[in-house]
Amino acid sequence: MAPSRKSATTIIAACGLLLLCASFMAELVHGELVPALYVLGDSQADAGNNNHLVLSPLRANFPRNGIDYPGQQATGRFSNGLNFVDFLAGSLGLASPLPYHSIISNATAGRHSTFLKGVNFASGGAGVLDITNKGQCFSFDHQIERDYLNVYTDLVRQLGRPQAMAHLARSVFTVAIGGNDIILRAAPPTVTVELPAAELQVFPPQPFVDLLARTLERQLQRLYELGMRRLFLVGPAPIGCLPVMRELNLLTKECHAGANDMAARYNAAAASLLRRMSERHPDFRYAFFDVRAALMRYIDEPQANGYAEVKAACCGLGDNKAMYRCGRVSSVCPDRTDHVFWDLVHPTETTARKLTAVAFAGDAPLVSPMNVRQLCAIL
Repeated sequence: MAPSRKSATTIIAACGLLLLCASFMAELVHGELVPALYVLGDSQADAGNNNHLVLSPLRANFPRNGIDYPGQQATGRFSNGLNFVDFLAGSLGLASPLPYHSIISNATAGRHSTFLKGVNFASGGAGVLDITNKGQCFSFDHQIERDYLNVYTDLVRQLGRPQAMAHLARSVFTVAIGGNDIILRAAPPTVTVELPAAELQVFPPQPFVDLLARTLERQLQRLYELGMRRLFLVGPAPIGCLPVMRELNLLTKECHAGANDMAARYNAAAASLLRRMSERHPDFRYAFFDVRAALMRYIDEPQANGYAEVKAACCGLGDNKAMYRCGRVSSVCPDRTDHVFWDLVHPTETTARKLTAVAFAGDAPLVSPMNVRQLCAIL
């Protein structure tokens, strides 16, 4: 006799629970701290999504990028080798998540199993605001409302909503966003290497940071509605100390004070909105990494942290290799391990590794209210 609809539903739910338990046990056996890593943000985290924007200048899929990557492969990472997402994934016992646009471009089958392992949606040039490098990147809102929403919908369709939400709740979401907004606001369009955004420069610093914070809070709330329960939010670097921003101080090459001030204000606003989110949602947990403060330690005390050069880029052209992007004709420093910066904006692989170690196992005030390892340990 065929089972009733109610009993069939019960059987399906029980099977789903068994599969979920089996998946959890497999994670423990293989040393994985979480089932998946979902990444959104900008070029700090991009692993090749912008490769699929063939008309965009904001790409890194050409030499000399990747000079220290296996096979000297220029993958689309804005780095001489690995970026912080690669190191974070390794610390979590996971493979580095594949770029979303590579997944959907290269295969139509097997996406579900790939999506379960995590996905990287980050896009070089993206900002909190849609106007930031508009048309040259996958904006943060696009990453959420188009790309991630497609993955979420697929997981719900394949697993059912309860199991999909349980999987996402145990996963870690990493967001690295905000630096590009500050660069475009702080630097004249003739100096920045990104597209001009005069609309951003009409805002005084605090109203501009307030706008970023309101927009970011809406975006993170949307991710919460779509299953995010554990968030690792990466704050921007000390923007004024990036090689490209030092060029604004033509004589001294010192850090740009206005850009650093906006980065500090943005970090304070981000920490505040995360506290509000955790008060509204008791099941929401987060780790916030103040990259600005962490990186300034390397810049202020280079020798103590293993660096010989903290101002100049390793790859580029012009004064301090900070006047043009890293490319095929760029000169490259012989020792990438003793430079803080790879190009005019991004850290070297060595710097990314060190910063990720701090985020994973460090303490307040650099990473708070918990580090990434503690975030993963919450049941």
